[in-house]
Amino acid sequence: MSNVQDSAEPLSVSPGSESPASDNIVRAEGHISVADRAERFGHGGRTVWFTGLSGSGKSTLAFAVEQELHRRRAASYVLDGDNIRFGLNRDLGFSPEDRTENIRRIGEVCRLFHDAGLIALTAFVSPYRADRDAVRALHSPGQFFEVFVDTPLEVCEQRDVKGLYAKARAGEIPDFTGISAPYEPPLEPELQIDTSRPLAECVELIVATLLQN
Repeated sequence: MSNVQDSAEPLSVSPGSESPASDNIVRAEGHISVADRAERFGHGGRTVWFTGLSGSGKSTLAFAVEQELHRRRAASYVLDGDNIRFGLNRDLGFSPEDRTENIRRIGEVCRLFHDAGLIALTAFVSPYRADRDAVRALHSPGQFFEVFVDTPLEVCEQRDVKGLYAKARAGEIPDFTGISAPYEPPLEPELQIDTSRPLAECVELIVATLLQN
């Protein structure tokens, strides 16, 4: 997967990044550069950010893309929205403030994955444009790849594999995106995917576009 080596450059730090709570800390610099890791792995780090409604197919796509990247001997890992809430973000709910903090933390994890030379594949509803843009701002140009999984609400409800939409319609789940909370679709995603297409076609399109960019 040598096509991806061009990303071997350090991440930019957003000018708007907040300072740490303590003044008594200093960044520790390692002795292995991003370029060193890219040379070892055969590719540089990337963040591929899948966004869309619950049930749109984000996780299915992310894990399938991970399989294909693994087949190509690329180092990648999926950060799934539900899985993250079992550990790192188990203290967060689904209020607008908690959703923003959820995405902020994941964005910082993606920064670390990038520095490690990995391709991070994230599957999060991430309903707010500003939150996704804040994560993009943590990356240098070309290193953040937003994939809008554009599945209509009615299709997501028909799937409803977790039974969440039924509960939301019944008022049992507050602040549910698409029902009682908003979703702000990307305005200029790197790729927009229609999951009515066969999964293999979607994966091929995502991987091909990722390599081209």
